[in-house]
Formats: sequence, structure tokens, C-alpha cells
Amino acid sequence: MTLIESLLLGVIQGLTEFLPVSSSGHIEIGQAILGTESLKDQEELLSVVLHAATALATIFVFRKDILAIIIGLFSKDATESRKFALFVLASMVPAAFVGIFFDDLLHQLFEGQLILVCAMLLLTGALLLFADKAKTEHTQELTLGKAIIIGIAQAIAILPGISRSGATISTSILLNIDKAQAARFSFLMVIPLILGKMA
Repeated sequence: MTLIESLLLGVIQGLTEFLPVSSSGHIEIGQAILGTESLKDQEELLSVVLHAATALATIFVFRKDILAIIIGLFSKDATESRKFALFVLASMVPAAFVGIFFDDLLHQLFEGQLILVCAMLLLTGALLLFADKAKTEHTQELTLGKAIIIGIAQAIAILPGISRSGATISTSILLNIDKAQAARFSFLMVIPLILGKMA
């Protein structure tokens, strides 16, 4: 892999990671255009670097929220921060399960399969449109059950082409959760998974 190829993939990751357009799907398309064979030998290193950059950016933006969650997690009192921290941990379980047991299989299934990736991108678009048009009141609070459902949406988004933020935020909206809280929860719940993927 050349420096230019690495930079191009980094730009793709940076531009698409925080938008509901599936960074993984666009990375697959970018790899196909650049030539998969030239990337295979350094693919694992590239993945770690891209995820590290994503984690650092997310941690910086949400540093106050993360600090409150960490403090709340070790608090004996039933504070909102402690409850939110437990919701984040619960939401990780479905994606962690899929990632541990099916990540390699899914990678092999989608590698170089642009038709499958594009189909998932279309599915993401349909989900976003459906959530946008749905008549919901956005008045419900986040609960443990809803956190797990959103976690299942995140697990499905392991498929390249399914936007993680798009899937989790859309699911939250369909569950009548406030949009601001939905976006905050979506980005905070992914940080432990990104750090785990780097390990």
C-alpha cells in the first residue's frame, strides 16, 4: 500500500465516519477502486490506525460526557450518569457478540463484493428515509430495553454498507427517543467497541 492510498482511505474514513452513510461501506468501495490485493498485507494495520483516529476524535468531542459516565459508573448513588453508563454497557453486548463470533465470516462474505455493499447502502438510505418520515413524538426516555434494541441495530451495522450511526439513531428515533439524546448515545456507545477492535 502506498502513502497516497493510505491517505485516500484515511480521508474517506474521516469524511464518512460521523455521517450516517457507512464509513465501512465506503472503505470497501475505496479498496476495490484502489485494488484489494495491494491492501491485503497491511489491511489489519490500516484498520487499527483508522479506528484509532476515530476513537481519538470521538473521545475529544465527548470528553465531558465520557468523564461523567466514568464517574457515574463507579458511583454508589443511582445517578443519571451511572444509569447512562449501564445503558452504554448493555448496548455493547449484541455488537460484541457478533464481532467476536462472526466478524471474520462477514469480512470474507463482503470483501470485494461491491453489489452486496451497495445493497446495504441502499438499505441504509431506506432506513434513514423511513425514520425521517415516521411520525414520532421524540418524548420517551432511554431505558435498558431500548438500549439493548439500539445495541442490536449497532450489531447489524457491522455489515459493510449499513451505517452504524444511521442505524442506531434511526432506531432511537423510531423508539420515540429525543433526537439529541439519540445522537449522543449513538456516538458514546461505539467508543468501547472501537477500542476493543483496536486491541
